[in-house]
Amino acid sequence: MKRPDDLLVAIASMVESQHSSRMSLTVVVPGAVITGRLAPEALWKERVAEVLRDSQQLGRFAAAFTPHRDDGDHRPEDRDQPTHLHFHVARILQGSFGIPDTGGMYRVALEDVSAWTIGDIGYSDQ
Repeated sequence: MKRPDDLLVAIASMVESQHSSRMSLTVVVPGAVITGRLAPEALWKERVAEVLRDSQQLGRFAAAFTPHRDDGDHRPEDRDQPTHLHFHVARILQGSFGIPDTGGMYRVALEDVSAWTIGDIGYSDQ
């Protein structure tokens, strides 16, 4: 199993601990280049659940993204290191445009990232 980049893990941990969705990142994974903003996992799951709940056909799948409550006292420092990046308002770069135009929700395993850069890459007609 490939070991994720320590710096990228640190960035993902900061996004999680600060509950911030302001960090823009572009990653190269097998078969795709994805660009967009990172979100904490809980926020990402909440948004995916909202989208699924609004769908007549997919509404029942929202439960898979809804947090399960437990009685344990979990502090942020007790959490394991992140294993995935959670993108929102993201696009897969294809040729001279991004798919989808408005941005999507992507979950990427840190171990699958072969290259990355800070920032959201976009195209212009000029």
